[in-house]
Amino acid sequence: MDARILVVEDDLTVAEVVVGYLRHAGLEPRHAVDGRTALEIAETWLPDLVVLDLMLPGVGGLEVCRRLREKEDARASLPVIMLTALGEESDRVLGLESGADDYVTKPFSPRELTLRVQAVLRRARAASAAEVTPQPVRSGRLEVDVAARRARSDGRELDLTVREFDLLAFFVFHPGRAFTRAELLEQVWGWSFGDLSTITVYVRRLRDKVEREPGSPVQLQTVWGVGYRWEANPS
Repeated sequence: MDARILVVEDDLTVAEVVVGYLRHAGLEPRHAVDGRTALEIAETWLPDLVVLDLMLPGVGGLEVCRRLREKEDARASLPVIMLTALGEESDRVLGLESGADDYVTKPFSPRELTLRVQAVLRRARAASAAEVTPQPVRSGRLEVDVAARRARSDGRELDLTVREFDLLAFFVFHPGRAFTRAELLEQVWGWSFGDLSTITVYVRRLRDKVEREPGSPVQLQTVWGVGYRWEANPS
């Protein structure tokens, strides 16, 4: 798998180990010691994926991720794996809300990080290579256009991150069926491993954007003891 990987990490020891593992896996890694340097490299070197530390000197990891997501071209969907120093849910949520595709908590296994990098790359490439582009689908108040990657509610366009759109589109095209969080991780993003709370975070964020009353959802419903179900035509 030939791909450019930008590793943004101010701990030189950690960076050296990560770069070594990625290079051994056949990838082309490049290291940036701070956020400002990372943004400059991303502008010209055009990485295929970024491994990004949350805590950086100067421009922090969240700001770097936000700026990458602001790009008005193909790099707006640049895959990002966030490295977090703590395992608290608040840290994971911050990373996911900034647009990260995955996160790894320090201390971590370099081999596991390498496997996650490869998994995220496969998903990103499969998505870009997909030839089937379904027609826009209406579901209750929503209209989802997978080809254009746009969603509207009552005619108003929704501001969705890449991962939020992926999850919403999956639900809309699979109405009426209850999915566990593990099934959603696997079927939406191809993750055979990962923290199930990732789905909880994205469901909460989607409800805030698609439901009139997020605290009493009518379309993205919780199925207690199972997971979540999408109602196409709620009463």
